[in-house]
Amino acid sequence: MEDKWKVVVWQQFGATIDMLENAMHACPGELWNDRTQQPEFWYLVYHTLFWLDFYLSDSASSFVPPLPFTLDEMDPEGVLPEHPYTTDELQNYLEHGREKCRGLIAALNEERVAKNVAIGSFEGSRMELLLYNLRHVQHHAAQLNLILRQQIGSAPRWIRRTSRTLNG
Repeated sequence: MEDKWKVVVWQQFGATIDMLENAMHACPGELWNDRTQQPEFWYLVYHTLFWLDFYLSDSASSFVPPLPFTLDEMDPEGVLPEHPYTTDELQNYLEHGREKCRGLIAALNEERVAKNVAIGSFEGSRMELLLYNLRHVQHHAAQLNLILRQQIGSAPRWIRRTSRTLNG
């Protein structure tokens, strides 16, 4: 895969991660932990980061989220974490996902882009999975921004492309 296309994909995926991060940090504490909200704000952030991490993995069998996170998010019964995760915990998870995403995109080549992968319920090329993952993160970033607008009357602005470079 040509470097210019890797940069374009990174700039857009990175912007999506940046938008999730901005929504996370715009959330006031009382909304973050508001157990009456369905879905809960902190949980949407966690859910998004968990699946970001998962879909950037090589296989479902080798996937292990970083501590303190577990595989409970994959439980079909919808088991929620024992307690709301803090913004600091989820910021660390976001950085983990951002670096994993950046590394995967930087390492793309023609063979890897076209290689079919099956992970979770997804089957298709690595490039399609990358775009699928980007859409999932953006979907929830938009959902979080809508919640912020409805609850506090404002939300972070659109990010055209990430300011972070692909190679560092």
